[in-house]
Amino acid sequence: MTNDEPLAAAMSSATPAGPPDAPHDAPQGELPPVGRRFIWLLLLANFGAFLGLVTPMAISLAIRVEHLAPDNTGVLGYVVGTASAVSVIAGPLFGTASDRTRSRFGRRRPWIAIGAVVGLLGSLVLTGAQSVFLLGVGWVIAALGWTLVMNLITTVLADRLPESQRGRISGISGFISMAAPVAGSILGGALAGNTFLLFAVPATIGLLLALAFVLLVHEDPTNDLQPPPKLDLKSLASTFVFDPRRYPDFAWNWLARFLFYMGLTFNTTFTALFFADRLGKKVAEISQIVAVTGGLTLVAVSIGAISSGFVSDKVGRRKPFVLLGGIIFAGGATLMAFVDALPLLLTGAFVASLGMGLFSAVDQAILLDIVPERSTDAGRFIAINQFATSIAQAVAPIAAPTLLTVGVVRGGENYTLLYLVAAAFTLAAGTVVITRVRSIR
Repeated sequence: MTNDEPLAAAMSSATPAGPPDAPHDAPQGELPPVGRRFIWLLLLANFGAFLGLVTPMAISLAIRVEHLAPDNTGVLGYVVGTASAVSVIAGPLFGTASDRTRSRFGRRRPWIAIGAVVGLLGSLVLTGAQSVFLLGVGWVIAALGWTLVMNLITTVLADRLPESQRGRISGISGFISMAAPVAGSILGGALAGNTFLLFAVPATIGLLLALAFVLLVHEDPTNDLQPPPKLDLKSLASTFVFDPRRYPDFAWNWLARFLFYMGLTFNTTFTALFFADRLGKKVAEISQIVAVTGGLTLVAVSIGAISSGFVSDKVGRRKPFVLLGGIIFAGGATLMAFVDALPLLLTGAFVASLGMGLFSAVDQAILLDIVPERSTDAGRFIAINQFATSIAQAVAPIAAPTLLTVGVVRGGENYTLLYLVAAAFTLAAGTVVITRVRSIR
């Protein structure tokens, strides 16, 4: 099967003509299918945002850190973690601002455009950073912008996607988002010798694809809607929290997402440094190996994400695929923990990527099924859900340097422990969904 065939299948249930957008307040289960143009532009915008965010995390930041702090490469964890912490704080605020926006361009499109511009500006700061501090500042700005774009794209899915399309489009969206790191690794390997292009090219692609979605997809105006209630300090603080007793399935799925992304971030943040350590090379010397690894894992991600999304729609079940994804990822990470031969490292990365695709695609479909207050507060709840990812991406890189030093006597890093801990977290994530989320099968 070619990569175009699943997309064509998803579009076969889309409306061939007419407005691509459903009313914002349509009840859950009554949204009409979205159109082909909407699907294409949304998937491309999603790809662009992930490309802008993940390419630096995959290789670009590691190359700059190795250059700026060759004797303290563990500082990479603090650079990535700080940016993720800022995203944690900002996410629900921007989600609430989107929900409350009244404009002739709708609620989501203005903020998607703002996020893409901020992402590009942060990336341009990275191109000229001559210290770890400035590198951190630039990455905070860039990560904030791209995270905002990704949150709002997911919110658009919650606003407009009918239940009959959630699994398959989440599967394709999952493939797109997981293919972006692969494309980023390949792009980073090709541009490794030019610092400006290394950061500017992925960000420019992300900006152009986001603006294409903003300009070419219609969204109902909101300037004629009743103004939202005045936002005071108490209600502003409430945007960061929700009552888990009122929304237990959302709460348990939030926890599962947090656990999985803790494991995933342990696994991916130090990938370039891990491969360099196991192969006895410098990071800049393995850029082509990272690119080859990306090409192989793309196959695994496409199999996992697309197949799980389509099959989960067909059989009407979500939870078993999430559990399977956690188990498979854990198997791949465990293999990587104990080997240093390139073929076995590549095999472990392939298996882990298969599990990542399975989990991420169906987990997004579950979120779209259970998101609370869809018509009024979807942006806020999507951002709160993103808390799970952002907190994990903030905590794991900061905790990783400590794990890397456990049991180390004479220099080096304990990557075996790091990857075993990653496996344990992803296995726990699948277990939480299968045992605690009740309203879906």
